[in-house]
Amino acid sequence: MDMTPKEYQAYVKARAPKSPVARDTLLAFVTGGAICALGQAILACFLRLGLDKTDAGTATSVSLVALSALLTGLGLYARLARFAGAGTLVPITGFANAVVSPALDFKSEGLITGAAVKMFTVAGPVIAFGTAASVLYGAALMLLGEG
Repeated sequence: MDMTPKEYQAYVKARAPKSPVARDTLLAFVTGGAICALGQAILACFLRLGLDKTDAGTATSVSLVALSALLTGLGLYARLARFAGAGTLVPITGFANAVVSPALDFKSEGLITGAAVKMFTVAGPVIAFGTAASVLYGAALMLLGEG
């Protein structure tokens, strides 16, 4: 079968399953919203326990990361992601999942050369960029006399 690239694209488009965009969008919206609502509920609990707003926010972030890591370790986060799609990419829980998943996948290669190294495959560039950006932002504030 000899096809031009254009004919091949038309062939693939005709045979590819149609993506349920509306369903996927709705699931992502609802799931992402549910994760954020859970974060708000956790924040409200910490505020009720007497933490100030800053400490409650920090405790909420830590709780969401720990919960996400636990769900990833139990294999439940991947099941949720298969169902809900992009809704599970809410930054804090998605980032925790992105750190824990490779560590679990490569734990058989050893603690250092497997889990510890692979854990930062995704997280490493994010951490490096975040650190560099914060240094530049801090330097700019200092130069402007606001820091």
